[in-house]
Amino acid sequence: MAATANVTLTDRAARRIQEIVAGEPTNTMLRISVEGGGCSGFQYKFDLVNKSASDDVVIEKSAARVLIDPVSLEYLAGSEIDFVDDLIGASFKIQNPNATASCGCGTSFSL
Repeated sequence: MAATANVTLTDRAARRIQEIVAGEPTNTMLRISVEGGGCSGFQYKFDLVNKSASDDVVIEKSAARVLIDPVSLEYLAGSEIDFVDDLIGASFKIQNPNATASCGCGTSFSL
């Protein structure tokens, strides 16, 4: 697993990111951020971007690149980014040790 600031990216997540950006312009990366909102207080946001900010943390594994801004990184410290494909659908899943509760869909959490 790739690890930066204690955030790891699984092989499954890296493969899925590669598949997603394959049809996008060159240098497309996945940005993961944490925002206020969602049913549990905070929510994860996933965006495709072509540029990184100077203070972004970049997690690379194979040809997949994930960007995380410094504020979001505080909330994501120690997390594992995975991709799951199960009966309820396919999605990125973040195993966040900082979250004290999360919603059923896994896209929002509380501290």
